[in-house]
Amino acid sequence: MANPTVTEQSPRQESCLRYAVLGSRRLSNYFWATVVSIGGLGFFLAGLSSYLHVNLLPIGNPLELVFIPQGIAIGFYGVAALLLATYLWLAIAWDVGGGFNEFNKETGFVRIFRWGFPGKHRQIEVSCPLSDVQALKIVIKDGLNPKRSLYLKIKGRGDIPLTRVGAPLPLAELETQGATIASFLGVPIEGL
Repeated sequence: MANPTVTEQSPRQESCLRYAVLGSRRLSNYFWATVVSIGGLGFFLAGLSSYLHVNLLPIGNPLELVFIPQGIAIGFYGVAALLLATYLWLAIAWDVGGGFNEFNKETGFVRIFRWGFPGKHRQIEVSCPLSDVQALKIVIKDGLNPKRSLYLKIKGRGDIPLTRVGAPLPLAELETQGATIASFLGVPIEGL
């Protein structure tokens, strides 16, 4: 699998640094959406089979289930799983959380862009002058719920996250990306 955060710096445009940010189109999301879809469909068909007294599944014998309470409970779990699978597949299709971070010395602006859910604010974009960037902050927290993130500290605003949500970045990649951005912007690194 390709590295989710890739530096896209062209030799002719060294005044612009751009990092792609992986959103919902991660391998783990495809895996869980598929598992939940198959499981939900199986549960739904088992519940429907117990109601119709017709075996709709290629394996197992759901005809032995009594519709009330077993069939209705299994059907309910199937519907809930199919709704969850629909949400996962739509989030993948819309690439929620995906986008890029762009640091451009030609225009003098930092541009952070992410895709959200459809609606009025589907495109989430934060832009600020390079002169407002105070520092790059690295947050590393190990343990049961590890966190490895990069934040941009900007005058008059809160810290803006630069890394993806979900699985933490490998430490070496986080340090390399942080050092590259800080060097490019000429700002200090905090949190190490």
